[in-house]
Amino acid sequence: MFLTRQSCLFVRKVISWRAAASIAWAVLLLPPITAVFVIVSRFSPLHPIQSISECLNLFTSTSAILSLILLCGVIIMVGFLNVEYYTVIPNIACSKIALLGQLVHPQHVLNSAVHSVMGLIVGWCAAVMIGGRYRLLGSPCNPNDDSSEMCLNEHQLLLLLSGAFVGLSHSVCGVIYNMSYVSFQTVQQYKYLRFKGSLSMVLRCSATQALLSIKNFILFYFFLGYIPRQWVCQSLSLHINSSLHSLDTVAGLLDPSLLFHLWLSATFLLFTWYITLLLFRIFVTERYSFSVQPTFTEDVDQCLPKVLTGEQPVIVKFLALQDLAQLSQHSPSRRSEVFTLSQPGGHPHNWNAISTECLSLLADLNQRLVAYHETVATNGRAKSLSTGSERKTSSESSVASGTEDLMSPKQPLKTPVSVFARSVAGAPNTPLTAPFTPDLDSPFGSPALRRLAAPVDQCSPWHGTVQSPHVMRRAPKLWSTSTVGSLTNGSSPPGSPAPPSLPQHPAKPSLLSQFCNNRKEQIKSFLSRRVLVAYLFNKLPEASSQALFADTQAHIWALEGLSYLVQASFTEDQFGVVQTTLPSILSCMLLLQEAVDRHFKLPHASSKPSRSGGSLGDSTYKTLRFALRATLKTAIYRITSTFGHHLNAVQVSAEHRKRLQQFLEYKE
Repeated sequence: MFLTRQSCLFVRKVISWRAAASIAWAVLLLPPITAVFVIVSRFSPLHPIQSISECLNLFTSTSAILSLILLCGVIIMVGFLNVEYYTVIPNIACSKIALLGQLVHPQHVLNSAVHSVMGLIVGWCAAVMIGGRYRLLGSPCNPNDDSSEMCLNEHQLLLLLSGAFVGLSHSVCGVIYNMSYVSFQTVQQYKYLRFKGSLSMVLRCSATQALLSIKNFILFYFFLGYIPRQWVCQSLSLHINSSLHSLDTVAGLLDPSLLFHLWLSATFLLFTWYITLLLFRIFVTERYSFSVQPTFTEDVDQCLPKVLTGEQPVIVKFLALQDLAQLSQHSPSRRSEVFTLSQPGGHPHNWNAISTECLSLLADLNQRLVAYHETVATNGRAKSLSTGSERKTSSESSVASGTEDLMSPKQPLKTPVSVFARSVAGAPNTPLTAPFTPDLDSPFGSPALRRLAAPVDQCSPWHGTVQSPHVMRRAPKLWSTSTVGSLTNGSSPPGSPAPPSLPQHPAKPSLLSQFCNNRKEQIKSFLSRRVLVAYLFNKLPEASSQALFADTQAHIWALEGLSYLVQASFTEDQFGVVQTTLPSILSCMLLLQEAVDRHFKLPHASSKPSRSGGSLGDSTYKTLRFALRATLKTAIYRITSTFGHHLNAVQVSAEHRKRLQQFLEYKE
């Protein structure tokens, strides 16, 4: 509980202030952006001086000040939504039906409604600032007549509806393109330089998406424009001027001036929202320097080893791992603090905490990859097992453990959070597994594959730590212990024969349950042959691979931090604290490299990074697996090139020694 309070305190002191600073800068940038929008929308090449004077008069008017206040409120609300829904681990939909489920989720429906209302407000502000025929929603039906009959001004209605439509499109695109995903930059830059370098991309993306949104809106208004027009007229008691052409016709919509103002107002809306999102990404991913050794007692829980090993939000873990990668490479003074011994006692607490957390991260990823590979290899069919045999291969054990976690009702099929699941208070220590192919929770999942989900008996002699994806080490039997101790550990007392294992016959299901299961399988078989249903429920192999490596930015930092610290320990580690864990580090890296190489040999795994599109949605998660593979090989080469022939004295397995020799000879 104390660690949870400390992490919340860190979020309030650091993350919240960074988010507030990004919103403040977005509000400060709003007046010049609005001024540029007004000048472009009201400028006339035939009357330039008159246009400039009208713009100056508009800036001092009451309506412009009110519009600017409303726009500031919209920007603050957009910034609040960015803070509320951001994530550093993208949520990747591995099937069409999963993506559809995200779009119709009540939380996203509410978010879309809020964005539509904010788009409507921005559309009204744009109509007021453009002026002219867009200024008022109702106007006299006959200006020459003194009658009080008011008619609908469809031009302003079109701007209002286009703003709401663009806001809705922005919310939908945010889910499809993972715009709430916040990635950390590989090369650290100053905030100003990063913002300046991204301005042209933001403007280009805003103009492009505004053009597509307005095109879709014109089609919508052409076919269904009469519905909102009639509703507004009935609600506000307005009439339709029959002497004017309706805008839901080809002649009404193909007005160059109208199309230009629609596109310009949509670009203005998206540009201000994207600027807010860009500033939030820049501020929240700025590097934070943690202290390795606390200066005061009350700051113990804010130092780097405690943050890495404690229960922290995912963003705090990422910032800590980012700082670890930076200090291990660029800060000799802070590296010396990692290698120091505690006084009194002389224990390397800092190094033990950092290395244990990094190795735990890499081991979790290795376990996830092995389970994924074995599940893909089964192809939905259970392997043939002899009834009298008690042996289990490592592949079957990994499949069982992976599918058991996947079948758990508390762990829905989505992007894995890996080891960061334990960062949240009260979360289980078991990491979430990746979305497998085929989907076990899918209505078309094979019942044979579900039989592999039986939990591994922890008292089984074949239960142990995974030394290789294909080898399972037998757990030691404590035959020399006392009878009480043997019984406590689950083994037989010394000298007594092992009790024979009696076959357990499962209870025969009732006729009703058999009938229901048969009908269920028939319905699944019938639906799986339908093209539309199969299209919606079939797994997307590329998306499954991306989701498997969705959180590997943390593993990349862990690899860089460990390898640079091991490299520096060759000359800076005076007490030899790193050499005690060097065999574990090398074995863990080599195991992970074997699993990663095996993954890239799968038929559905792409061998080349995909090109990022022109959207502002961050697509760096699509290339994380390629970055992990390169970082892993570089980390091993960094260690082998530093230690050289000294690695022959490291106690590793024969298989790993062969792999190390290939790295030493630069043949890998």
